Amino acid sequence: MRRLFPLTPDSARPDLLTDREWGLDELADVYAYPDEPGASGRAWLRGNMVSSLDGAAHHDGRSEPLSCDADMRIFGVLRGLADVVVVGAETVRREGYRPARVRKAFAERRAALGQAPAPAIAVVTASLDLDYAQPLFTEPVVPTIVLTGAAHHADRADRARAAGADVIIAGEGEGVEPHRAVRALADRGHTRLLTEGGPRLLGQFAAAGDLDELCLTVAPVVTVGAAPRIMDGHGIAVPERFALTSVLEEAGFLFTRYRRI
Repeated sequence: MRRLFPLTPDSARPDLLTDREWGLDELADVYAYPDEPGASGRAWLRGNMVSSLDGAAHHDGRSEPLSCDADMRIFGVLRGLADVVVVGAETVRREGYRPARVRKAFAERRAALGQAPAPAIAVVTASLDLDYAQPLFTEPVVPTIVLTGAAHHADRADRARAAGADVIIAGEGEGVEPHRAVRALADRGHTRLLTEGGPRLLGQFAAAGDLDELCLTVAPVVTVGAAPRIMDGHGIAVPERFALTSVLEEAGFLFTRYRRI
């Protein structure tokens, strides 16, 4: 792996520009959250997605065919830095989501920031149609969070709570309102947020102006087909600008990082 941007050599770390395998601590330093979330209580929402060269967010319904070992290392680092991983219920079902695990490599860093040993998974769902027999609910290190609207079915919310989930109401209707979801998580002390999609959920956060940062892996493959883009949903009136802050490269994969201007 090597850094392509910024190009100015760091006098203290010129090896960042050399093509070599990076350690997890080095990647964690590159992808560290801003200081503001922990200090002020304001949440910082980061998205992490992968895309093919022709814009597909997945292949045959899964993102794994677009990934690589380096992408999975960065995926693990981003999780290792987050308080909560926010994901849509459809993605949970399609990708077979499991609880985030404790990673020894991040234990000291997380303890210093007052974080739990592993990030919680927060599932966004209007219907609360979830399988509570899955490891996501039976084996979490920290309780799985369920984000839903006020118009949910009370019996389904009771089932979620009985399964050990922390149910958060983040919308007046059936659906979840992005602003309220971010605020509700921040109120619980979860200020370092990571969303892994899917495209519909990421599009909702972006359209609402809640997406602070996007970590996008561009895979050197073409899939064709009818897979969605990394963001799906209603368009916004004026395109929102993001600034490029970092580009890493390995085996033709580009690992980019953008922050909202």
